Amino acid sequence: MSEVRKLLKKSGYSSKAIEYYLNKVNVGRIENPSVHLAYTGICGDTVEIYLKIESNIVKDAKFHAIGCVGAFSAGSALMEMVKGKTLEEAEKITEEDVINFLGGLPKPKIHCTCLVKRTLQKAIEKYRDSKCNIYNNKV
Repeated sequence: MSEVRKLLKKSGYSSKAIEYYLNKVNVGRIENPSVHLAYTGICGDTVEIYLKIESNIVKDAKFHAIGCVGAFSAGSALMEMVKGKTLEEAEKITEEDVINFLGGLPKPKIHCTCLVKRTLQKAIEKYRDSKCNIYNNKV
């Protein structure tokens, strides 16, 4: 086991959270996303979400973060969880769902799930607002 893995394990990260962080799962950008939004939490970390949405279903989801291992692990997990879901199903994913999906996070990093969930919620709201504006401009 590498020193980084040992240190993260000792810090309380699950094996899955460590793998998601080290392998940069779902980290990146989507060209021509349906919606893109960046949000900075009170901790100072910033999460940027890119969603490709077709017929109300999340076809692809990527993110970038300026933050800690917890932000990257939680972001990777949430993006994985929303793929293939309707917007309504994606919105129902809770912070606890993300933590359970990862197999746990260190207690001081639980707030990271709140940050990625809040960023997703704001991205979905932005997407819906843009669809309403398109519709309203055509009427």
